[in-house]
Amino acid sequence: MNPTNILLFAAIVLSTTACGTLDTVFREDAVASQSLKNLRSHCESVPRIYSGVVYDFCSLNGEPNSKKSLDEQQIGPLPWIAVDLVLSGVLDTLVLPYTVYRQNHDGSIEIFR
Repeated sequence: MNPTNILLFAAIVLSTTACGTLDTVFREDAVASQSLKNLRSHCESVPRIYSGVVYDFCSLNGEPNSKKSLDEQQIGPLPWIAVDLVLSGVLDTLVLPYTVYRQNHDGSIEIFR
């Protein structure tokens, strides 16, 4: 594989996963706040440093979805969350200088009820 194909593949993988980081770093705060509010997460705020990983944990810390069967709730999303946690951790590390600045300047992302 040539380097261009590898970079293209990496960009596609990161754009389809690591959504916690994309929602908290590259989009407005209201997007992450509203998403976690819709999931009825018990988190009150998300720190900007490693925000993608924290966002993923907060999405797991929500109330169960009564529209899904018990098997789908326990087994279905787990592999995708595991992949997203790992990729969010990698992407969060890459944007760490920016998120440290934003944490000091703007504080945590508040989840409004």
